[in-house]
Amino acid sequence: MKVLIDDKIPYIKAAAEWLLGHVDYLPGNAFAGSRQLAEADALIIRTRTRCNEALPGADSRVKFIATATIGYDHLDTDCLQRRGIAWTNCPGCNATSVAQYVRNAILQAPDTAPAPTVGIVGYGHVGKAVRQAVEAIGCRVLLNDPPLEETSPIPGETFVSLQEIAKQCDIITFHTPLTAEGPHPTMHLANQAFFASLRRKPLIINAARGGVVDEQALLRAYSEGLVSQMVIDTWEGEPRINQELLSKAFIATPHIAGYSADGKSNATRMALRAVCRHFGIAIDDEEKFLALTAPPSLPADVQPSGDAVRDALTLYDPLLDTARLKANPDTFEAQRGNYPLRRESFGK
Repeated sequence: MKVLIDDKIPYIKAAAEWLLGHVDYLPGNAFAGSRQLAEADALIIRTRTRCNEALPGADSRVKFIATATIGYDHLDTDCLQRRGIAWTNCPGCNATSVAQYVRNAILQAPDTAPAPTVGIVGYGHVGKAVRQAVEAIGCRVLLNDPPLEETSPIPGETFVSLQEIAKQCDIITFHTPLTAEGPHPTMHLANQAFFASLRRKPLIINAARGGVVDEQALLRAYSEGLVSQMVIDTWEGEPRINQELLSKAFIATPHIAGYSADGKSNATRMALRAVCRHFGIAIDDEEKFLALTAPPSLPADVQPSGDAVRDALTLYDPLLDTARLKANPDTFEAQRGNYPLRRESFGK
């Protein structure tokens, strides 16, 4: 068996070669037309590899694709099903990483109310982790997720409409998939009408997908004083991002909210387990598997101080990523692909 892996997926090489035999690595945007793709039985990818009619290709031997990401809008799942190619994503792999990003963005935001009301739009794995993180710093939470309400209502949980989120919230953070069809499409969910309905001049956070927020409508709302601050991690048209939005956003980062070392390790493990499961490969030594896919420890001089806010920002300060992106926006993809070590807690 031969497996082709995106060369920017961390903590995977040793475990993949131990478990899977013949493994090749390429940049995610270099799979198309490659010899390695032509020979591959399975792919492990990120969002930068779009899988559709053109890739893997009609004559491909690929039978399984694992994307080491929560999102899977880069997969044409109907096409893959027609061609008998099984696939999986990694739901929840980086939920706590995104929660760390959102919490720390709120901690850094100027003029935030002492106990702000946070509207969480999308209550999947990430939304649940975000709720836990922001409630821990004293925020009140309102939830919005119409698809979840309809298909899998949670006993005892209260959801509100997007209109109520717009009326009541000091901070609104988006954590939905990007969908253009169906009963609840999320493409430009935050549009001109949504921003016009805002009542509390909220901080807007988009760490979902770029298209969930209409960037031109957001900029108009910001210029009109309907929005106080903007935190943008996911962008329409990545990696060619909106320069005006970049310049005006309080926090602007290169799609790395979920890029903690811990989240990356989780995704790597989930993707490898999925490939092994599909091809009937046993992971005989679980301790070895976990060791081979573990992220490195923090430097010895990075230690907790005992102050919760200071320690949170020591582990991750989104303003540092913002400064890098604003200084060199043309290196968006390089900054994302070579993201530095970031841990979610001390001593692990």
